[in-house]
Amino acid sequence: MNHPEQVPHEVVQHLAEYFSILGEPMRLRLLNLLREEEKCVQDLVEATATSQANVSKHLKVMVQAGILSRRSEGTQAYYKVEDELIFELCNLVCDRLAHRIEQQASKFRAFSFVANNVGTPNGSLQHVAEPHQNGQNGSLPNGMLQHGALETLDHLEPL
Repeated sequence: MNHPEQVPHEVVQHLAEYFSILGEPMRLRLLNLLREEEKCVQDLVEATATSQANVSKHLKVMVQAGILSRRSEGTQAYYKVEDELIFELCNLVCDRLAHRIEQQASKFRAFSFVANNVGTPNGSLQHVAEPHQNGQNGSLPNGMLQHGALETLDHLEPL
């Protein structure tokens, strides 16, 4: 059996460090704010409603990684995106996440409830699950729990 060539440990380490930079939500927010044009630190502080020290810390990490560049003008420091490919990477990830959410949403749409008056004492409506294609009345569609569809409820926007 052919084994793929081993990636040197140093390369794997650099790759992991690069992805860890993007694993910080504040850094993604800053990248988004810098998408169109360079901005000074004060503008970024106001837009993120966080401290200057916090913004500067994250900007420094991204400058060191080569994602951003920094220039000074008087007492102001300005930052801009140096590596535009970062947005392509983010777009790929966002598209993949959107696709997964759409798949999970379709599973929820396939499982619906209908309101039937089933003779409750006060005449109120009681929700009864329609049979699903798997023939189980009132149960979740096959695979829904295994694929984490219910976990996304916390992340879905209200209709």
